[in-house]
Amino acid sequence: MRRGWSLTLQQRIRSDQATPLYMQLAHALIHEIERGRLQPGSALPSSRELAAELGFNRKTVVTAYEELMAQGWLEAAGRKGTTVAKRLPRSRPEAIEASPPIGRRPIYRFVSPPDRPIAVPPGRVIKLDEGSPDGSLFPPEALARAFRTAALYAARRQQLGYRDPCGSDKLRASLATMLREERGLVVGAENVCVTRGSQMGIALAARLLARPGAVALAEALTYEPAVAAFQAAGVPVLPVPLDDEGIDVDAVERACRTRKVCAVFLTPHHQFPSTVSLAPERRLRLVELARQFGFAIIEDDYDHEFRFGSQPLLPMAAYAPDVVIYVGSLSKLLLPALRVGYIVAPTPVIAAAAHQVSIGDGMGNSLTEDAVAMLFEEGEVRRHARKATRIYGQRRDALAQAVQDELGDLVSARLPAGGLAMWLEFQDLAALARIEEGAGAAGITFAQSASYRLAENAPHGLRLGFASHAAERTVQAVRVLGALGRG
Repeated sequence: MRRGWSLTLQQRIRSDQATPLYMQLAHALIHEIERGRLQPGSALPSSRELAAELGFNRKTVVTAYEELMAQGWLEAAGRKGTTVAKRLPRSRPEAIEASPPIGRRPIYRFVSPPDRPIAVPPGRVIKLDEGSPDGSLFPPEALARAFRTAALYAARRQQLGYRDPCGSDKLRASLATMLREERGLVVGAENVCVTRGSQMGIALAARLLARPGAVALAEALTYEPAVAAFQAAGVPVLPVPLDDEGIDVDAVERACRTRKVCAVFLTPHHQFPSTVSLAPERRLRLVELARQFGFAIIEDDYDHEFRFGSQPLLPMAAYAPDVVIYVGSLSKLLLPALRVGYIVAPTPVIAAAAHQVSIGDGMGNSLTEDAVAMLFEEGEVRRHARKATRIYGQRRDALAQAVQDELGDLVSARLPAGGLAMWLEFQDLAALARIEEGAGAAGITFAQSASYRLAENAPHGLRLGFASHAAERTVQAVRVLGALGRG
């Protein structure tokens, strides 16, 4: 029996692992105790005997025994040698089998992910994202210099410990300045909470606004992760129709008269995914409805920086800060890897957001935030925006021409006035199905059309980003999609 027991230990110990042998042996013994193979009070072989059976140096076994005695699993029993601690509960011995793999489903309950993941995997050939920037355009030397300066700055001022959950003071001030000067928001640093991207800002807003029995509204075509954030907060999301002028505000009013609406999620500047802009009269009417029915407007201004040939529209938060929670990100403007976003709201809401950050995150990455603030101060952000907008405009035009050439008879598409993506609405659903079914084998990935459709009767389409790749690669991918669509 003892020989079989030592063979079981050997199955769990591998000399090619980085974990020390004595620690592997200790874990193997704990496993045997937990599964009931070694019961409380049962004697273990002497260190010399077990070392001989396992082919180990005796010191390895002695060290493992000492570690387990220090942890309370084993105890010295005088002349009886080493035994399993008597105070441990008895376990029912199980059938001898190999240890179950970590991938086996646990016995406890947990919230399962959806069948279709939100994140789009990278393509073997190309990923036609929904509007990501080209990270290679940002100068790495400027980024490295900013991080070095931020680290030295924090060290000299003893700011390498825990800090404000609202984020770096320097970055909050820089963001407030940018929002005042470029977007017309009358805000100070006290109105800004730094987040790890805009998605975290949306999730924070959803948790702040959630209340029993309430629902949120979003356009029939919308940003799926925002819907998931509200659902995770226990708030159902109902679809509202939209057209070429944005969300149907009459439908919003009808929903408010029959349901308890806590929030309306919008991307009014460049509607996601259709890229249409919310008409001014609808913006003002929506603000009136928010004040009348007491809901918040979550304005996700995700790509305000990029406008081609015309001036950007004023954010709703600029003239209705009492009803708008403004969410933004530097991921498109700078780099997604920096994970810097923000929410802007009245100070009591920012205090509540800071509390939520304290619960789930403690604080952000203050070194990164200080480094980004220095990029603002040195003018790198503004220089990069000018350069990137010029390049992205050329890539937009190349994608638009490729869509016309390769998919023109299958889709209707609008040349976007801003943002980093085009929306292709398919008239031929069979062609769309062929594209979605065949793209993976061709090494091309993109978000499926179903990911945008909150309502069953919403249009079917694809959102193709044009910024993150050189124009030639995107054009080649569109040619492949055109060939797939025609079968």
